[in-house]
Amino acid sequence: MILGLDIGGANTKAASADGSFTCSAYLPLWKGSDVEGTLKKIRSSAGTVESVGVTITGELADCYASKKEGIEHISGEVKKVFPDVRFYGSDGLFHRDTRDYNLFSAANWAASARLIGLSHKNILFIDIGSTTTDIIPISNGTPSAGMTDLDRLSSGELIYAGALRTNVAALLHVVALRGKAVRTSSEFFAVTGDVNLLLGHISRADYACDTPDGGPKTEAGAALRIARVVCCDLEELTVDETTELARQAYRRQLDDLKEGISEVSARSGIKKAIICGLGSFIARDALEELGMPYTTVEVEHDRAISQVFPAFAVARLLSMEK
Repeated sequence: MILGLDIGGANTKAASADGSFTCSAYLPLWKGSDVEGTLKKIRSSAGTVESVGVTITGELADCYASKKEGIEHISGEVKKVFPDVRFYGSDGLFHRDTRDYNLFSAANWAASARLIGLSHKNILFIDIGSTTTDIIPISNGTPSAGMTDLDRLSSGELIYAGALRTNVAALLHVVALRGKAVRTSSEFFAVTGDVNLLLGHISRADYACDTPDGGPKTEAGAALRIARVVCCDLEELTVDETTELARQAYRRQLDDLKEGISEVSARSGIKKAIICGLGSFIARDALEELGMPYTTVEVEHDRAISQVFPAFAVARLLSMEK
């Protein structure tokens, strides 16, 4: 088996090059999670592993004083379990070490987009995960995005909002409630996982991160957390009212995404897209409102691969070097 790993700040994902093995583990690095132990479990589940390719996006976790420290720690933990690992850089090459740490910071989009570029020559690659959204222009089969998070944040290619972990207060500063404009609390009361669970966009099993209050991943739990965004509980607000607040949060995220897609599309001249990730439904809604044609990784492969696509991509790219 040729195995690909995508090690993020919140989740570590794995996939084989042939797509027969996929998995995702919630691994919040800022909590001092056991990276080595998690990787050993993945290795055990995968079976006999011939070679391993890795992308890293967890270096920004605030347990690290710098991205350099994050890359060094994460790559060191990987080498304990997979000594012959090769790391994929934003330069499109595999490396044996990560000394030039800038090449490996948030480089998972580079693997995904390069693999997509082998079969789609001019397309926007949109990946919405639990935390972030990538909008990567691929021109003549080659990704043409900024090389750093800062570059991509400034160009619309990175939107720091996802399907699960985004603070609702980061999306909504004011809501419409009972005929009034109501300011929201900036506390960490609810996340987009609550929004999407309450709206029926995801299942309870899809809610693969901690809830802000440590409460249940149920519709009632989500409604209570969303009520707190306007400093209420379910004795003050009805479930229907909290559902309406969830719709407003979703609308705000959708509009932000549409702005990003439009900006990247206008600059690149690319008018079609391919989408993947847990939050594919958000990209689908945005593209349909924009009237932009699209396809999905889920259709071309399957849902499991769509949700761990950077790991699958780095495995496939490594297999092509054999």
